[in-house]
Amino acid sequence: MTERNNRIKVMIVDDSAVVREALRSILESDSSIEVVGTAADPYVAAQKLRKVVPDVITLDIEMPRMDGLSFLRRLMAQHPLPVVICSSQAGEGSDNALRALEYGAVDIVRKPKMGAKQFIHESQVEIIDAIKAAHLSKVQKLSPEKAAPIERNIAPKLSADAVLPHAKGPTAIETTEQVVVAGASTGGTEALREFLTSLPGDAPGIVIVQHMPENFTAAFARRLDELCALTVKEAENNDSVIRGRALIAPGNRHTLLKRSGARYYVEVRDGPLVSRHRPSVDVLFRSTARYAGKNAVGVIMTGMGDDGAAGLLEMKEAGGYTIGQDEASCVVYGMPHEAQKRGAVTKVVALKDIAGHVMSRDGR
Repeated sequence: MTERNNRIKVMIVDDSAVVREALRSILESDSSIEVVGTAADPYVAAQKLRKVVPDVITLDIEMPRMDGLSFLRRLMAQHPLPVVICSSQAGEGSDNALRALEYGAVDIVRKPKMGAKQFIHESQVEIIDAIKAAHLSKVQKLSPEKAAPIERNIAPKLSADAVLPHAKGPTAIETTEQVVVAGASTGGTEALREFLTSLPGDAPGIVIVQHMPENFTAAFARRLDELCALTVKEAENNDSVIRGRALIAPGNRHTLLKRSGARYYVEVRDGPLVSRHRPSVDVLFRSTARYAGKNAVGVIMTGMGDDGAAGLLEMKEAGGYTIGQDEASCVVYGMPHEAQKRGAVTKVVALKDIAGHVMSRDGR
């Protein structure tokens, strides 16, 4: 009885009966999760919330009678609960899902769909991890302006070796140009917005991994580009990493920092899930340790799990300066905490101060 009471209670809100059953099957495959209700639209969900209060809600965006965004805004303004957006990957839908994050949702996951065995398996990993992270997250009441874990190894967790093996020797040719790399997960979209909007237009080149499904990262980059003095874009293979530009790793693709002479650029490639993610922060950080060494600044931000901890330690051991977001400003104090425990963090910094610390390292 006690074990059952300790389960993470989830309510699924989606107009598709097929999706509701698929989500129930995925979530209840983990013994630490219990689905306590389903609803075909927000009106049904509101009625059920009067009788049972879940720990986490999964929410579709496009539904009859009331759309998910309207429901989310009312929920977060009146009775905030951790919400995970479960969305299809249509272009317009990605913009709406990102707006949901601004309204207080803690994460976005792809809707499960029947298809290749690997897709179903990876979708299971992604969804269950998102629910556990949401359960641990700090949710806040939506401001009036915006209102108008138990670990279960579903599969072996691969390290960055699966994409980029350890270097056998030092890379050649010295360069003094600095590069910044950052990694984030749950809560990272808003954390990255605050970080990037605080940087000047001539900041060192930046490469970022934010755990997010494919087709959402392009919309995320466009939104940041509108807000920042920096140019922000979704990374494409062979894009140069230059001053005044931030590159966002595309969802479902690993992104590595590379160097040719004094020029930094990115390689975007396929590969297995690393530290249960694709893109993986560990992959980006390891490549940065190899090709940028002491000229790199690494930033690990809010998120559940340990992706990035091992890579950040490699960066520090290669002479890079490493920053971990502090617990008070994290939505989920998982990734920075794990990095700190491993001795990978040079300096623990509040979110509002990270941009200043990054710029203080700029040797120009």
